Amino acid sequence: MKTSDFDYSLPQELIAQTPIEPRDQARLMVLNRSRGSLSHLRFWEIVDYLQSGDVLVFNDSRVIPARLSGRKVDTGGKLEILLLRRLRPNVWETLVRPSKRVKLGSRLELTNDSANADGQDFRVLAEVVELRGQGIQVISFSDEALLPELGRIPLPPYIRIPLKAPERYQTIYANVAGSIAAPTAGLHFTPELMDNIKSRGVHCLFVTLHVGLDTFRPVREDDPHQHPIHQEYGVVSQEVANQLSQAKAEGRRVICVGTTTVRLVEAAAQASNLPQVQPFEGWVSLFILPGYKFQIVDALITNFHLPKSTLLMLVTALAGRDLITQAYHEAIARKYRFYSFGDAMLIM
Repeated sequence: MKTSDFDYSLPQELIAQTPIEPRDQARLMVLNRSRGSLSHLRFWEIVDYLQSGDVLVFNDSRVIPARLSGRKVDTGGKLEILLLRRLRPNVWETLVRPSKRVKLGSRLELTNDSANADGQDFRVLAEVVELRGQGIQVISFSDEALLPELGRIPLPPYIRIPLKAPERYQTIYANVAGSIAAPTAGLHFTPELMDNIKSRGVHCLFVTLHVGLDTFRPVREDDPHQHPIHQEYGVVSQEVANQLSQAKAEGRRVICVGTTTVRLVEAAAQASNLPQVQPFEGWVSLFILPGYKFQIVDALITNFHLPKSTLLMLVTALAGRDLITQAYHEAIARKYRFYSFGDAMLIM
């Protein structure tokens, strides 16, 4: 297996720059694994592929205002900081651009560009306390409680059009703050669609996995097994674990909304004494590649992913290389919209 096996060429104009309105009007490609077939619909029609007793598992993590602007205290050089994950109070793993400007011990200052609605200025001091590989720096902040006042929602680098309504980069059920990128498969759901799904006897469960760096960072090693996966923090409650166990015991389908949900549910299964799924809370570093044997997940709702990404590798593990290759070729030919604000697929 090589990373190049997961490469493909995408015309730039197919990278969605703005979200579809309303949310559930995105296109939906249905991949039927047993038939090896593809179907083309609108997302709201997904209800026709769901049945009473199915379990839909959603990631309720909320995107935080993780993109910060700052400057070096000694030179005044401007910097941009992306919060990755909280390590302990006031200490975060980050990416800093340009990274060459910061060294161990560099002192930084973060301020809001203008006073907030109350006329109050915010100022946070920071220091680089550790340098890690792959451009990651650990920064200690004087007061992390002020960071939400200073930060902005971090859109992926391939989206170049400013988002008029930041809430549009959140799912309608986003609840637990902690992600640096949205679990984008969930962006297609509306309140009305959720009600319709529930009315058909589908059980909707919520877990939390805070989306991290691997959502948009490509695999650079020739052998994907050598790729260092970035840990993400996840929680599966006792109630959700019990319902997953019951669904599997009764032969009902478990359908994950998004690759982040797949990784968390499967990590919980690996940490459990199956057939009983145990509650889970902790760091997830599960890297799903072709050949992986899924223990919980029967079907997946997802978007179209970047070349050479861990996410593309995961969906290939579920659907098979031939069907995924066919689906991506057809999506390009039919001018589907790709990536975070793009269209969706159902792998069943």
